[in-house]
Amino acid sequence: MFFFLTSTSATSASGMSTILMFVVLIAVFYFFLIRPENKRKKQAQAMRDSLKVGDNITTIGGVVGDIVTIKDDTLVLETSADRVRIEFAKFAVSTNNSAEKEAAKEKAAMLAAKKAEKDKKKKDK
Repeated sequence: MFFFLTSTSATSASGMSTILMFVVLIAVFYFFLIRPENKRKKQAQAMRDSLKVGDNITTIGGVVGDIVTIKDDTLVLETSADRVRIEFAKFAVSTNNSAEKEAAKEKAAMLAAKKAEKDKKKKDK
């Protein structure tokens, strides 16, 4: 017992380096695994909270349909032309296809505007 209380400087330096390695390992896990996963969860929750009637969505099971009604924790999808309606939990929503299509349209419009601006500059020269 007395041996452990009176450690040498080499032993304390070795202990400090071990503690430092654990701190670095925890920091790496936090920044490369835990933090990005929390960001993805927040984005998914924000997407689920922003759903509205009429949006076209895909569930985690692969069911594609339009939202007919939204309740607190569930939503009802209309999946086909013969008006089949299925109720799902909100956490089962994987993607909002309507929002993705709108974002793609906006991106295409921005790219077209930039291209038109470049063409106009070339024409002016």
